[in-house]
Amino acid sequence: MLGSYRAEILKLRKRSAVWVLFGAGLVLSLIFGYLLPYLGYATGDENPQTDGVPRAEILRGMLPERILDNTIGGYPIFAGALALVLGAIVIGGEYTWGTLKTVLTQRPRRLTILGAQFLALGTMIALWVLGIFAACVLCSVGIAAAEDGSMSWPGVGDLLQGLAGGWLVLMMWCLAGAVLAVAFRNVALPIGLGVVWILGIETLLAGVVSSLLPGLKWLANILPGTNAGSLVFSVTGMAATDAPPGVRDAVGGSRALLTLLAYCAIFAVLAAWTTRRRDVT
Repeated sequence: MLGSYRAEILKLRKRSAVWVLFGAGLVLSLIFGYLLPYLGYATGDENPQTDGVPRAEILRGMLPERILDNTIGGYPIFAGALALVLGAIVIGGEYTWGTLKTVLTQRPRRLTILGAQFLALGTMIALWVLGIFAACVLCSVGIAAAEDGSMSWPGVGDLLQGLAGGWLVLMMWCLAGAVLAVAFRNVALPIGLGVVWILGIETLLAGVVSSLLPGLKWLANILPGTNAGSLVFSVTGMAATDAPPGVRDAVGGSRALLTLLAYCAIFAVLAAWTTRRRDVT
């Protein structure tokens, strides 16, 4: 397992698509977390998008005390979609290129390879979370210094809890992409289905249930995106009015945590069962 893990880490480190996806997530976090809010703060009353919002409140949203909001606020939808793509290209690429058959001839068993891939993906997701967090820290400190804002930070425990929650959200979506890749044995179809689900179907379904079919609210509350947004809402403690798309107080934090862990386990078991039982060609 250790040798396979090292090989997978080397492959991820040298694969340009991994860093392109990370760069996209980083850029989106900085644009929506800092660039656009700062432009709204700088233009003040001239910006119709911030009409009625006190400038001090806009500035407060970019200061270090709100670092978790800007770091993991986009994970349930935007960064989650990128994580799903990562899982799909890493696992599905082995089928598309025909390299899985070659790897299996070198001795490792199927589940050993799959387990090493999951561990490598978990490591890469952790690097994504830390990288985005570091960039947000620099932006928050820079804005606070430039605007003479508060330098108060969340507690260490709150930071660790928030980053761990963000990692779990991205890992859940990454495993969703991986299980789709194993099921369809390619890259394009899993990416298409997964991204459409995250960006469209689940949001539409939750809206229909809340407005037209309130009796099916329990169904909306067990969806992965709903629980991902609820976990982020819980660990950040943000106000509902300030929450970005996909982040809302649909279920409690403990329930969201257990549901996401269950989804991770289900996706991993399904991928392992399918990999073991089916021909790789």
